[in-house]
Amino acid sequence: MIKRNPNLNLLKTSYLFPEVTARRKQFLAKRPGAQILSLGIGDTTEPLSPLVVEALAMAAKRLGSMEGYIGYGPEQGIEPLRKKIASVFYDGRIAPEEIFISDGAKCDIGRLQVLFGGDLSVAIQNPAYPVYIDGSLIQGIRNIHMMCCSPENGFFPDLHALERTDLIYFCSPNNPTGAAASRSQLEALVSFARENRSLILFDAAYASYIRDSALPKSIYEIPGAKEVAIEINSFSKLAGFTGVRLGWTVVPETLKYQDGASIQSDWNRIYTTLFNGASILSQYGGLAALEKNGLEESERLTHFYLENARLIKAALQSLDIEVYGGDNAPYLWAHFPGRRSWDIFQELLEKTEIVSTPGSGFGSAGEGFLRFTAFGKRDHILSAIQRLRTIKSEKGSSFKFAMV
Repeated sequence: MIKRNPNLNLLKTSYLFPEVTARRKQFLAKRPGAQILSLGIGDTTEPLSPLVVEALAMAAKRLGSMEGYIGYGPEQGIEPLRKKIASVFYDGRIAPEEIFISDGAKCDIGRLQVLFGGDLSVAIQNPAYPVYIDGSLIQGIRNIHMMCCSPENGFFPDLHALERTDLIYFCSPNNPTGAAASRSQLEALVSFARENRSLILFDAAYASYIRDSALPKSIYEIPGAKEVAIEINSFSKLAGFTGVRLGWTVVPETLKYQDGASIQSDWNRIYTTLFNGASILSQYGGLAALEKNGLEESERLTHFYLENARLIKAALQSLDIEVYGGDNAPYLWAHFPGRRSWDIFQELLEKTEIVSTPGSGFGSAGEGFLRFTAFGKRDHILSAIQRLRTIKSEKGSSFKFAMV
C-alpha cells in the first residue's frame, strides 16, 4: 500500500478554524438552544451587490445560448478583467500580462508553494495566517524563520535581527492583528529583500479596507518592489466573493531566479498545469465589481464592515481591554495579558455565547490574544456588544476577563 506523505505528520491535528467550529459544536451539545453569535471566522455576510448579481445572471444566461457559450477560457484569466485590475489597482505600474486571475488568494498561495518547492528557506510573520506555515510544511520546508510581530515593535519585524531567507511572507493589512504597514516600513522590507536577494510574497487581500491615504495598498507603490515581490489579492473581502471565488496574483516580468531565469515563465507553467482558470461567471462578476458603480457598491460594503469593527472595538475598550487593528482592517486583536488564548476563548463562549478566534492558533506570538472579526450582520454585532455590556455591568467598570 502507498505510504503517507510524512510531511503531513508535521501539521497540527486540525486546521485552526475547524477546531473553532468543533469547540462551538461541543458547547451546543452541552447547552442546547444556546444563541451563539460568531465574531470568529472571517466570512462575509452581506449580499452581493445588485450590479454583480446582474452580471452573474447575464453571464449565466449567455452560456445557455449557442452564440454565448464559452468552454475553457485562458488559464491566466480573460483579458478585459486583467486590464481592469491593472487600471483600477495599479495605475500603470503593472501590465495586464503580469496579472493572473485565480479562484482566490488562498488557492494561489498554495500554487506558489508548489512553484517554489521545499528546498528553500522562508520567513513568516508571527502571528500569521496558518496557510503560510502549513503549506510550507506540506512542501517539506524545514528552514522556517518566524518574525515576531507584537505591540512592542508596532507589529513589524526587526529586520536587522532577521536571517536571510529565500522567501518572505508578509500580509498587510495583517490577518490576524489588523496592522497595516506604513510606507517607511514597506520601503525597509523591499530594501531588505533587494539587499538579500529574497522574494516577498505580499498578501494584500484586505487592502480595500485601508482608509488612511498615507498607507500603501500595494507593495508596488514602493520603488524597486517589482524586482523582489509577488502580490496576491482577492475579491473575497473586496466584493463579498468568499463563495463566488475570485482573486489574482501579480508576477512581474522583471522577477528572476538566481540564474536569471524568468519566475513568471515558471508561474505560467504551474498555472497551465494545475489550473484550468477561474469560473467565467466569477470573472464577469469581478468585471462588474470594478466598474464605477460596482466600486461604489463595494466601497459601501467595506464601510459597513469597518463600522462593525468600530463598534466592536469601542465595546472591548469599554471593558479596559487593549485592542489593536479595526481601523484599516476588518480584524481586531484583543490582548489579555497572562491568559492562554484557548482559555479566554472558552470563557467568552461560556459567559456570553460569543465565538472568537484564539490568537495562539496564528502562532506563538498570538498567545494571550483573541481575534475578533468585523464580518457579521449588524444586528448580530449589536447583540454581541450588548452581551459584553451585560458582563461589564455585573462585574463593575474595572471588569476584565483576566479577573475571573
